[in-house]
Amino acid sequence: MARTGIVRDPVFLEHKGTPGHPESPRRLESIYAMIDAGQVGFALDVLPVRRATRDEILRVHTPSHYQQIADTEGKSVYLDPDTSTAPRSFEAAVTACGGLMNALDAVFEGRVANAFALVRPPGHHAEADRAMGFCLFNNVAVAAEHALRREDVSRVLIYDPDVHHGNGTQHSFYDRTDVLYISSHQYPYYPGTGALRDTGRGDGVGYTINIPLDYGFGDGDFARIIERIVAPVARAYKPDVILLSAGYDIYEQDPLGHMSVTPEGFGLIFERMTALAEQVCGGRLVATLEGGYHVPGLTASVRESLKVLATPPDERAHLDPHPERGEAIDAILDQVVETHREHWPTLA
Repeated sequence: MARTGIVRDPVFLEHKGTPGHPESPRRLESIYAMIDAGQVGFALDVLPVRRATRDEILRVHTPSHYQQIADTEGKSVYLDPDTSTAPRSFEAAVTACGGLMNALDAVFEGRVANAFALVRPPGHHAEADRAMGFCLFNNVAVAAEHALRREDVSRVLIYDPDVHHGNGTQHSFYDRTDVLYISSHQYPYYPGTGALRDTGRGDGVGYTINIPLDYGFGDGDFARIIERIVAPVARAYKPDVILLSAGYDIYEQDPLGHMSVTPEGFGLIFERMTALAEQVCGGRLVATLEGGYHVPGLTASVRESLKVLATPPDERAHLDPHPERGEAIDAILDQVVETHREHWPTLA
C-alpha cells in the first residue's frame, strides 16, 4: 500500500479559461508529468474520483448558485472578470469536490496515510452564492462538511497559506465551532478580506484566525507561523482531521504573489503540518490544490510536498530554518496572539 494517495483525472484539464489566463490546465499537466516521470521517488496511490452530488454541494452553496454553474455545462460563460467556464468546467468542478471527498474517506478508512487532491478549478474564494477568484465551488468547504457527517468526526481544522485570503471558506464556517479556519495571507490584497479583527461571529468567535502579512516572507517565516499559531491552537482544538488549502502562490517567483517561499520551503510547510497531524489526529492530513501560477515553481514545490507526505515519519528530515524577516513576522504574530489569547490561552 502506498503511504500517500493522490487525486488526478483528465477532466481537470478540461476546465479552460481565456488564453493567457494564469489558472490554466498547464498547472496540472506539468504536475502530472512530473509524477509520471517518477520524480517524487515514492509510489503514490491514485484514488478514484466521482462527481459530488447536488445535495453535497448544497451543504455549502445555495441552490441558485449550484444551478448557475450547472447551466454552464457545454458552454463558455464569464461569471466575473476573473472567472469563466468552458464546456466541461461544471463536470470538473463537481469532480474536484467529489475527488477531495474520496481522498478524505480513503484516509479515514486507512487505505492511505494522507492524501493530496491535485484538482482544479480551485475553490477557496467561492462564496455560498457566487463564483469568484477562479473558483466555482468551494472544494475544501464541501470536504469539511462531508467529514463532519462521519460518525468519527466532530471537529475539522483548515489551514490556508495561499497568498490570497480564502474568503469563501471563512464565510462558510464563520459562526461555527466545528470547523476552525486559520489563514495566513498577504493583506491588504485580493479579495480584501481576512483582517486580524475578523475572528468569527456568535458561537464561532475565536474559530477564525487570520494572520495578515505584508510581503516578502519566506521559508522560515512560514515555519514560524505554524510553530507559534497553527500548532498550539491545533493541539488545544484536537481536530479529527486537518485539511490543507495548499496555495502555491506564496512561491518566490509567482506572478500573482509577493512572498519568497522556495520549493524546499513548501516541503518544510508540509513537514510541519504532517508532523502536527500525527500529533493531534492520527496523521489524518488531506491537502487540496488552490493557487500557484508559476508553472515550473509550482511543479517543483508540489514535488517537494509529495515527497514529505510519502516519507515515513522516522525517515523525515526536520529542518529548523531561521525566519527571513524574523522581527517582522514576530511582530505580526504577537498581534495574532494578543487578539486570540483569551480564546486560546495556549498561545500565551
